[in-house]
Amino acid sequence: MEKRQLGRSGLEVSAIGLGCMGMSAAYGAAMDRKEAITLIRSAVDRGITFFDTAEVYGPYANEELVGEALRPVREQVVIATKFGFDIENSGGFARKPVSQPAHIRKVIEGSLKRLQTDYIDLYYQHRVDPDTPIEDVAGTIKELIGEGKVRHFGMSEAGAATIRRAHAVQPLAALQSEYSLWFRNPETDILPLLEELGIGFVPFAPLGKGFLTGKVDRSQTFGDDDFRSQQPRFSAENRAANQVFVDVINGVATSKNATAAQVALAWLLAQKPWIVPIPGTTKLHRVDENIASTDILLSDDDIAAIDAAVSAVAITGNRYNDAHAARIDR
Repeated sequence: MEKRQLGRSGLEVSAIGLGCMGMSAAYGAAMDRKEAITLIRSAVDRGITFFDTAEVYGPYANEELVGEALRPVREQVVIATKFGFDIENSGGFARKPVSQPAHIRKVIEGSLKRLQTDYIDLYYQHRVDPDTPIEDVAGTIKELIGEGKVRHFGMSEAGAATIRRAHAVQPLAALQSEYSLWFRNPETDILPLLEELGIGFVPFAPLGKGFLTGKVDRSQTFGDDDFRSQQPRFSAENRAANQVFVDVINGVATSKNATAAQVALAWLLAQKPWIVPIPGTTKLHRVDENIASTDILLSDDDIAAIDAAVSAVAITGNRYNDAHAARIDR
């Protein structure tokens, strides 16, 4: 498996990571625990070293799962988890972002216990807390790094100004935000800033939450336990309107003897050498498929053709509902 460095942090990870959220939450019923552990360990056997979780996934259940699965190979892998929500007193899309220093110090102990480790490789602020100065957050993480409980600092869905302020206190190793052929907003302000500051980028939903694989068509329905049922972009009408993105990717995939998912991931890998996508899955053959994307080489002409085809099309539907969108830092 190809390795990549997240910016100038010195943190080296596999070029494709594994997002573990969907094994416990957000996309319907949780996986059978034994099957999920087998999946994670099989990913390690195949060369994946970068695993993403968060205390809020479940809540808590996903960290417990990842901790148990990776305990036998702890020193061989990089575990990323996240803090930043008031889980005990709020829920769902109403969950309140909280990153007060005392809260961070409290919740990290729970994460360490659930992950069965004494350090976290990459500790992200899951969402920016508008009521806590980001300097206080970064300062707390700096202290935790000094204490050996955290090795690297990250943020998720943070805006450019907030990233710059945090980085001045404690350098970030990575920013995690949504980025794919279906959502390219980070290209405007975020990617240039990350390159300037030497921060790696970890795109979540690199396959458009399944849409870019071509497996989510207009006829598919989502249950109440699948968060896509609440997101405007996943209405049947908007999926039909956005099908052109899948058609473009499928056209390239055919020419490369690849799948749509592999082309979508290869496109991300081709953008910058410090970008590491974390596609999630509950199926081992999808892990193999995603890993094989590192062997798909897109030429400059391929990239230009993809960009020209999709840039002429307006995306239909917001990616988040109003409640979720309100928590995104600008």
